[in-house]
Amino acid sequence: MKHFLLDTNVVIDFITDRKPFSPVAAKLFDYSEKGKIKLYLTAVSYNNTYYILKKLTSHKETIKILKDIERITETIDSTHEVIKQALESEFKDFEDAIQYYTAKTNKKLDAIISRDLSGFKLSKIPVLSPDEAIGVIEST
Repeated sequence: MKHFLLDTNVVIDFITDRKPFSPVAAKLFDYSEKGKIKLYLTAVSYNNTYYILKKLTSHKETIKILKDIERITETIDSTHEVIKQALESEFKDFEDAIQYYTAKTNKKLDAIISRDLSGFKLSKIPVLSPDEAIGVIEST
């Protein structure tokens, strides 16, 4: 089984049905629900996703959606050490730095899945677009 960290943009694509990206994002979550892959989110993804969703719906509905996401993913904690590494890093986007250094704490990960590949130029962990990830999943 492959293990992937989802960048926040893929989560938001799925939850908000953001076209044309949502069908591929939905496929990733479907594979997770079926036990074909294991998806991980960082703790910071919940905060960022909440912020976006809350603009579109109520607090109660947003929490319900996040609970559904939490049920089919595993959360990786962002520690003090992760924040220190992100602050010291050369990443241009601080959130991407937190995602990356959090991902590094989980040795099971095969790749990070993001639509913002350029944000992870410094990553030593493979970074795949959602379409590339589907290709990897379907070829195994």
